[in-house]
Amino acid sequence: MYLRTLLGASALALSVAAMPALAQDAEFNGPYVGGSLGLSIPGKQGGERIEFDRDLNGSFGDTVVTAPPANADAFAPGFCNGAALASTPNGCRKDAKRTQYAARLGWDIQSGNFVVGAVGEIGRNNLRDSVTAYSSTPASYTMTREIDWNAGLRLRAGYAVGGRTLIYGTGGGAYAKIDNSFSTTNTANSFTDNGDSDAWGWAAGGGIEQKVGSNFSVGVEYLYTRYKDDDYLVRAGAGTAPATNPFLLAGAGGTDFRRSDTSFDHHGVRATAAYRF
Repeated sequence: MYLRTLLGASALALSVAAMPALAQDAEFNGPYVGGSLGLSIPGKQGGERIEFDRDLNGSFGDTVVTAPPANADAFAPGFCNGAALASTPNGCRKDAKRTQYAARLGWDIQSGNFVVGAVGEIGRNNLRDSVTAYSSTPASYTMTREIDWNAGLRLRAGYAVGGRTLIYGTGGGAYAKIDNSFSTTNTANSFTDNGDSDAWGWAAGGGIEQKVGSNFSVGVEYLYTRYKDDDYLVRAGAGTAPATNPFLLAGAGGTDFRRSDTSFDHHGVRATAAYRF
Protein backbone atom coordinates (compact mmCIF):
# COMPACT_ATOMS: atom_id res chain seq x y z
CA MET A 1 0.00 0.00 0.00
CA TYR A 2 2.77 2.39 0.97
CA LEU A 3 4.70 1.52 -2.20
CA ARG A 4 1.67 2.17 -4.42
CA THR A 5 1.05 5.51 -2.70
CA LEU A 6 4.69 6.48 -3.12
CA LEU A 7 4.67 5.50 -6.79
CA GLY A 8 1.45 7.42 -7.37
CA ALA A 9 2.80 10.54 -5.68
CA SER A 10 6.02 10.28 -7.68
CA ALA A 11 4.09 10.00 -10.95
CA LEU A 12 1.96 13.03 -10.05
CA ALA A 13 5.05 15.05 -9.16
CA LEU A 14 6.70 14.13 -12.44
CA SER A 15 3.60 15.12 -14.44
CA VAL A 16 3.33 18.48 -12.67
CA ALA A 17 7.03 19.13 -13.23
CA ALA A 18 6.64 18.31 -16.90
CA MET A 19 3.75 20.73 -17.48
CA PRO A 20 5.86 23.96 -17.72
CA ALA A 21 8.26 22.24 -20.11
CA LEU A 22 5.37 21.26 -22.39
CA ALA A 23 4.04 24.82 -22.31
CA GLN A 24 7.47 26.18 -23.18
CA ASP A 25 7.69 23.82 -26.15
CA ALA A 26 4.80 25.72 -27.81
CA GLU A 27 6.96 28.75 -28.59
CA PHE A 28 4.72 29.94 -31.45
CA ASN A 29 1.29 29.47 -29.90
CA GLY A 30 -1.16 32.33 -29.36
CA PRO A 31 -1.59 35.97 -30.41
CA TYR A 32 1.15 38.43 -31.33
CA VAL A 33 1.69 41.98 -32.57
CA GLY A 34 4.61 43.24 -34.58
CA GLY A 35 5.87 44.99 -37.64
CA SER A 36 8.04 44.75 -40.72
CA LEU A 37 10.52 46.95 -42.56
CA GLY A 38 12.14 46.26 -45.90
CA LEU A 39 12.44 46.83 -49.63
CA SER A 40 9.97 46.57 -52.50
CA ILE A 41 11.48 45.49 -55.81
CA PRO A 42 9.54 46.13 -59.05
CA GLY A 43 8.27 43.09 -60.90
CA LYS A 44 8.58 42.60 -64.66
CA GLN A 45 10.44 45.47 -66.29
CA GLY A 46 9.83 45.19 -70.01
CA GLY A 47 7.32 45.02 -72.82
CA GLU A 48 4.55 47.23 -71.47
CA ARG A 49 2.77 49.71 -73.75
CA ILE A 50 0.07 52.34 -73.60
CA GLU A 51 -3.10 51.29 -75.43
CA PHE A 52 -5.52 53.65 -77.18
CA ASP A 53 -9.27 53.82 -77.80
CA ARG A 54 -9.73 56.33 -80.66
CA ASP A 55 -13.52 56.15 -81.01
CA LEU A 56 -14.25 56.03 -77.26
CA ASN A 57 -16.26 52.81 -77.53
CA GLY A 58 -14.43 51.10 -74.65
CA SER A 59 -12.38 48.85 -76.94
CA PHE A 60 -8.63 49.42 -76.71
CA GLY A 61 -5.89 48.45 -79.14
CA ASP A 62 -6.48 51.13 -81.81
CA THR A 63 -3.56 52.61 -83.72
CA VAL A 64 -3.42 56.39 -83.46
CA VAL A 65 -2.50 57.69 -86.91
CA THR A 66 -1.52 61.04 -88.36
CA ALA A 67 -3.68 62.99 -90.84
CA PRO A 68 -4.07 61.84 -94.47
CA PRO A 69 -2.44 61.24 -96.79
CA ALA A 70 0.34 59.93 -94.53
CA ASN A 71 -1.89 57.95 -92.13
CA ALA A 72 1.27 56.97 -90.30
CA ASP A 73 1.48 55.49 -86.82
CA ALA A 74 1.68 58.55 -84.55
CA PHE A 75 3.45 56.45 -81.90
CA ALA A 76 6.01 54.83 -84.16
CA PRO A 77 8.89 55.98 -81.86
CA GLY A 78 7.63 53.38 -79.38
CA PHE A 79 7.25 52.77 -75.66
CA CYS A 80 9.44 52.13 -72.65
CA ASN A 81 9.06 51.04 -69.05
CA GLY A 82 9.73 53.93 -66.70
CA ALA A 83 9.29 57.71 -66.68
CA ALA A 84 10.34 59.79 -69.69
CA LEU A 85 13.69 61.58 -69.61
CA ALA A 86 12.84 63.77 -72.63
CA SER A 87 10.26 64.27 -75.38
CA THR A 88 12.13 61.86 -77.63
CA PRO A 89 12.92 58.20 -76.88
CA ASN A 90 16.30 58.60 -75.20
CA GLY A 91 15.50 55.89 -72.68
CA CYS A 92 13.41 56.04 -69.51
CA ARG A 93 14.12 56.41 -65.82
CA LYS A 94 13.70 52.86 -64.56
CA ASP A 95 11.49 52.12 -61.58
CA ALA A 96 13.66 51.80 -58.49
CA LYS A 97 13.53 49.78 -55.28
CA ARG A 98 11.51 51.47 -52.56
CA THR A 99 11.02 51.09 -48.82
CA GLN A 100 7.99 49.44 -47.25
CA TYR A 101 6.81 49.13 -43.67
CA ALA A 102 3.77 47.67 -41.94
CA ALA A 103 2.19 46.84 -38.61
CA ARG A 104 0.85 43.32 -38.16
CA LEU A 105 -1.43 41.34 -35.88
CA GLY A 106 -1.58 37.56 -35.89
CA TRP A 107 -2.49 34.36 -34.11
CA ASP A 108 -0.74 31.00 -34.34
CA ILE A 109 -1.76 27.55 -33.14
CA GLN A 110 1.07 25.11 -32.49
CA SER A 111 0.68 21.35 -32.26
CA GLY A 112 3.96 19.61 -31.69
CA ASN A 113 6.34 21.18 -34.18
CA PHE A 114 3.62 22.16 -36.65
CA VAL A 115 2.30 25.73 -36.65
CA VAL A 116 -0.74 27.16 -38.47
CA GLY A 117 -2.17 30.64 -38.15
CA ALA A 118 -3.33 33.87 -39.72
CA VAL A 119 -1.78 37.32 -39.97
CA GLY A 120 -3.19 40.68 -40.98
CA GLU A 121 -1.15 43.77 -41.74
CA ILE A 122 -1.51 47.38 -42.84
CA GLY A 123 1.25 49.70 -43.93
CA ARG A 124 2.92 51.89 -46.51
CA ASN A 125 4.79 50.92 -49.65
CA ASN A 126 6.51 53.66 -51.68
CA LEU A 127 6.79 51.59 -54.87
CA ARG A 128 6.31 53.50 -58.14
CA ASP A 129 5.64 51.99 -61.56
CA SER A 130 5.62 53.94 -64.86
CA VAL A 131 5.25 53.39 -68.60
CA THR A 132 5.89 55.97 -71.34
CA ALA A 133 4.70 56.36 -74.93
CA TYR A 134 6.52 58.56 -77.47
CA SER A 135 4.75 60.23 -80.36
CA SER A 136 6.33 61.54 -83.56
CA THR A 137 5.33 65.13 -82.66
CA PRO A 138 7.72 64.68 -80.72
CA ALA A 139 6.13 64.33 -77.27
CA SER A 140 6.17 61.94 -74.34
CA TYR A 141 3.21 60.57 -72.37
CA THR A 142 3.89 58.92 -69.00
CA MET A 143 1.40 57.01 -66.86
CA THR A 144 2.53 56.37 -63.27
CA ARG A 145 1.00 54.44 -60.41
CA GLU A 146 2.23 54.54 -56.82
CA ILE A 147 0.98 52.67 -53.76
CA ASP A 148 -0.48 55.04 -51.17
CA TRP A 149 -1.17 52.44 -48.49
CA ASN A 150 -1.73 48.71 -48.51
CA ALA A 151 -3.15 45.90 -46.39
CA GLY A 152 -3.27 42.12 -46.43
CA LEU A 153 -4.81 39.11 -44.70
CA ARG A 154 -2.95 35.81 -45.06
CA LEU A 155 -2.80 32.29 -43.71
CA ARG A 156 0.52 30.78 -42.79
CA ALA A 157 1.79 27.32 -41.95
CA GLY A 158 5.20 26.13 -40.84
CA TYR A 159 7.44 23.84 -38.86
CA ALA A 160 9.32 24.78 -35.68
CA VAL A 161 12.86 23.45 -36.05
CA GLY A 162 14.46 22.83 -32.66
CA GLY A 163 11.38 24.36 -31.06
CA ARG A 164 12.41 28.01 -31.43
CA THR A 165 13.03 28.48 -35.18
CA LEU A 166 9.90 28.62 -37.35
CA ILE A 167 10.15 28.06 -41.11
CA TYR A 168 6.84 28.94 -42.79
CA GLY A 169 4.95 29.64 -45.97
CA THR A 170 2.21 32.25 -46.25
CA GLY A 171 -0.44 33.34 -48.73
CA GLY A 172 -3.72 35.24 -48.99
CA GLY A 173 -5.48 38.38 -50.16
CA ALA A 174 -4.00 41.85 -50.67
CA TYR A 175 -5.38 45.39 -51.10
CA ALA A 176 -3.77 48.68 -52.12
CA LYS A 177 -4.92 52.27 -52.50
CA ILE A 178 -3.12 53.41 -55.64
CA ASP A 179 -2.27 57.01 -56.58
CA ASN A 180 -2.34 57.42 -60.35
CA SER A 181 -0.80 60.31 -62.27
CA PHE A 182 -0.16 61.37 -65.85
CA SER A 183 2.43 63.70 -67.36
CA THR A 184 3.12 64.79 -70.92
CA THR A 185 5.13 67.29 -72.92
CA ASN A 186 2.16 67.75 -75.27
CA THR A 187 0.81 71.26 -74.64
CA ALA A 188 -1.79 71.34 -77.42
CA ASN A 189 -4.33 68.73 -76.33
CA SER A 190 -6.25 68.72 -73.07
CA PHE A 191 -5.87 65.72 -70.73
CA THR A 192 -8.18 64.47 -67.98
CA ASP A 193 -8.03 61.33 -65.86
CA ASN A 194 -10.27 59.42 -63.47
CA GLY A 195 -8.01 59.67 -60.42
CA ASP A 196 -6.94 57.12 -57.84
CA SER A 197 -8.06 53.50 -57.69
CA ASP A 198 -8.65 50.60 -55.32
CA ALA A 199 -6.70 47.49 -56.29
CA TRP A 200 -7.25 43.96 -55.02
CA GLY A 201 -4.96 41.00 -55.46
CA TRP A 202 -3.01 38.30 -53.69
CA ALA A 203 0.32 37.73 -51.97
CA ALA A 204 2.42 34.63 -51.29
CA GLY A 205 5.84 33.90 -49.86
CA GLY A 206 7.61 32.53 -46.85
CA GLY A 207 10.07 33.27 -44.11
CA ILE A 208 12.02 32.31 -41.02
CA GLU A 209 11.12 33.48 -37.52
CA GLN A 210 13.48 33.05 -34.59
CA LYS A 211 12.34 33.22 -30.97
CA VAL A 212 14.62 35.41 -28.82
CA GLY A 213 13.70 35.43 -25.17
CA SER A 214 10.34 34.27 -23.89
CA ASN A 215 8.11 36.74 -25.75
CA PHE A 216 10.04 38.24 -28.66
CA SER A 217 10.81 36.92 -32.12
CA VAL A 218 12.62 38.33 -35.15
CA GLY A 219 12.75 37.11 -38.70
CA VAL A 220 13.18 37.60 -42.43
CA GLU A 221 10.31 37.31 -44.91
CA TYR A 222 9.90 37.26 -48.69
CA LEU A 223 6.53 38.18 -50.21
CA TYR A 224 5.43 38.38 -53.83
CA THR A 225 2.37 40.61 -54.31
CA ARG A 226 0.22 41.15 -57.38
CA TYR A 227 -2.65 43.65 -57.66
CA LYS A 228 -5.14 43.98 -60.49
CA ASP A 229 -5.12 47.64 -61.51
CA ASP A 230 -7.27 48.25 -64.59
CA ASP A 231 -9.42 51.26 -63.67
CA TYR A 232 -7.16 54.19 -64.55
CA LEU A 233 -7.89 56.03 -67.82
CA VAL A 234 -6.58 59.25 -69.37
CA ARG A 235 -8.55 61.09 -72.05
CA ALA A 236 -6.87 63.33 -74.61
CA GLY A 237 -9.28 66.08 -75.71
CA ALA A 238 -9.15 68.85 -78.26
CA GLY A 239 -7.55 71.60 -76.19
CA THR A 240 -6.07 74.04 -78.70
CA ALA A 241 -5.22 71.32 -81.22
CA PRO A 242 -6.67 71.47 -84.77
CA ALA A 243 -9.13 68.88 -86.10
CA THR A 244 -6.23 67.17 -87.89
CA ASN A 245 -4.70 66.22 -84.55
CA PRO A 246 -4.17 62.42 -84.36
CA PHE A 247 -6.19 62.16 -81.14
CA LEU A 248 -9.20 63.77 -82.85
CA LEU A 249 -9.19 62.16 -86.30
CA ALA A 250 -11.59 59.32 -85.39
CA GLY A 251 -14.36 61.88 -84.86
CA ALA A 252 -15.19 61.00 -81.25
CA GLY A 253 -13.74 64.22 -79.84
CA GLY A 254 -10.78 62.54 -78.18
CA THR A 255 -8.81 59.39 -77.43
CA ASP A 256 -8.59 57.33 -74.22
CA PHE A 257 -5.31 55.91 -72.88
CA ARG A 258 -4.73 52.97 -70.57
CA ARG A 259 -1.81 50.75 -69.61
CA SER A 260 -1.53 47.43 -71.42
CA ASP A 261 -0.52 45.59 -68.25
CA THR A 262 -3.32 45.48 -65.68
CA SER A 263 -1.07 43.75 -63.10
CA PHE A 264 0.90 45.79 -60.59
CA ASP A 265 3.34 43.33 -59.01
CA HIS A 266 6.41 43.51 -56.83
CA HIS A 267 8.75 41.48 -54.64
CA GLY A 268 9.19 42.33 -50.98
CA VAL A 269 12.11 41.42 -48.72
CA ARG A 270 11.70 42.58 -45.15
CA ALA A 271 12.81 42.12 -41.58
CA THR A 272 10.08 41.27 -39.09
CA ALA A 273 9.70 41.54 -35.33
CA ALA A 274 6.90 40.39 -33.04
CA TYR A 275 5.85 40.35 -29.40
CA ARG A 276 3.98 37.22 -28.38
CA PHE A 277 1.52 37.28 -25.51
